[in-house]
Amino acid sequence: MTPLRQRMVEDMKIRNFSPATRYRYILAVEKFAQHFGRSPERLGREQVREFLVSIHETGASYSVLSSYVSALRFLYRITLRKPWTPEDIPFPRQPKHLPSIPTRDEVLRFLGSIPNIKHRAVLATCYAAGLRVSEAVGLKIADVDSARMLIHVHEGKLSKDRMVPLSTKLLKLYRTYYRAVRPTDWLFPGRYGKHLSKRVVETVCLRVSRATGVKLTVHGLRHAFATHLLEAGTDLRKIQVVLGHASIRSTTIYSHVSTQLVSEVKSPFDEADAPG
Repeated sequence: MTPLRQRMVEDMKIRNFSPATRYRYILAVEKFAQHFGRSPERLGREQVREFLVSIHETGASYSVLSSYVSALRFLYRITLRKPWTPEDIPFPRQPKHLPSIPTRDEVLRFLGSIPNIKHRAVLATCYAAGLRVSEAVGLKIADVDSARMLIHVHEGKLSKDRMVPLSTKLLKLYRTYYRAVRPTDWLFPGRYGKHLSKRVVETVCLRVSRATGVKLTVHGLRHAFATHLLEAGTDLRKIQVVLGHASIRSTTIYSHVSTQLVSEVKSPFDEADAPG
C-alpha cells in the first residue's frame, strides 16, 4: 500500500466511513491514477476534469459519476489538503426520472414466484421493511425483535442505526425460513462465514423480474414499500424515519410516483361550468 493510499484510508476511518465507501473511493482513485500512469499527487485540476469527461463519455450513470466525484473531492480536499472549491470538481446534474412502481399485487406475485426460501426471505425483507439491500443482507438473527415487532438496522447509510417495523407476515416467513435453513448468526448466511452478498441478491432479483415480467430491482422493492405506505395514508414524516432519509426532501419523491394519489386529485375543469 502506497503512503498516499494509507493516508486516505486513515482519513476515511477517522471520519467513520463504512468499509463499502472506503473500498469504492480507493478503487475510484486507483482508476484515476491508472488513467494517467502517475500518482494523484502529481496530477491537478485539468487531469481531474479530463478524467471525469472520459468517464462520462463511457455512458456511466449518475451514481457512478457521483462516486468518482466524491472520491476525488475527498482525496484532494481532505487527504492532500488542496485549497480547491467544490466547483473545481463539480457533481453531475442528477436526472429527474421518476421510478416505475409496480402494484402491491405485482410485488406479491414477484415474491411468491421465488422458489429458494432464503432468496424469497431476503427480497421480502427489502419490501416489507423498506431496507436497502446492504441493510437486508447485513441483518443478524439478534436484530429481529419479535417481542416488540421491530427490526434493528445497524450501520445503514451514513453509518446510522435505526429501528423499522417488523411485518407480521414477514415474521411468519422468517419462522418458516428458520426451520428450513437454521442460520446461527447472520440472518442470511453466505459463504465462508459471511453474510449473503449483495450481488447474489441483485442477480436473483433480475432473474425473477425477467421470469415474471414484473419490472423490479432490489432498490425498486424499497421504492414500492414507500409508495404503497403513502398510498395507504402513512404520513411522509413517518416514512422518512423508517427509510432512514436524512432529509424529508428525499422522501417527497414518493408523492410524485404514487398513481393512486394522483388519480384522487380532482381537476378544476370538472368543477367549472365549462362547455362540454
